Amino acid sequence: MSKSGEALFIVRDERETAALAQKIAAKAHAGALLALDGDLGAGKTTFSQYFAKAIGVKEIVNSPTFTIIKEYDGADMPFYHMDVYRLSMDEADELGLDEYFFGNGVTIVEWASLIEELLPENRLNIYIEHGGDGERRFRLTGIGEPYALWCAEWNGIGAGNDDSGKK
Repeated sequence: MSKSGEALFIVRDERETAALAQKIAAKAHAGALLALDGDLGAGKTTFSQYFAKAIGVKEIVNSPTFTIIKEYDGADMPFYHMDVYRLSMDEADELGLDEYFFGNGVTIVEWASLIEELLPENRLNIYIEHGGDGERRFRLTGIGEPYALWCAEWNGIGAGNDDSGKK
């Protein structure tokens, strides 16, 4: 069984969401996989947009809901943005997702739990949920290396520049 780690970030606004996306993007490498899930309207696509910007994507990043997969050029590597909400497991399996997951770019999969058995064992799971007063809770679970180490490093530091985001 792979080593795992967890971290929780409470963000109060889009500025803090952008800061969290930058923090995660700073660790991104070719073959990195971020598996996003969460409440409807919690900010999966917004997080993906800030992440893409943080890795140098210049294009407008929008939801791949109906196209399933969108590819973008980042500063150092491609960015693959997927939304598997409308796919069956069989349809997802036929897409050849391994080429993305183990390719030369970084991948974000929205609604990743729907295709969990197709995901690589090592990944960063991110669950986003609504909090009160517009807050969002980002529950990160790093499975395997280097993701478990990332979470251990981030555990309890919060998304802001001060201690107010600690929980």
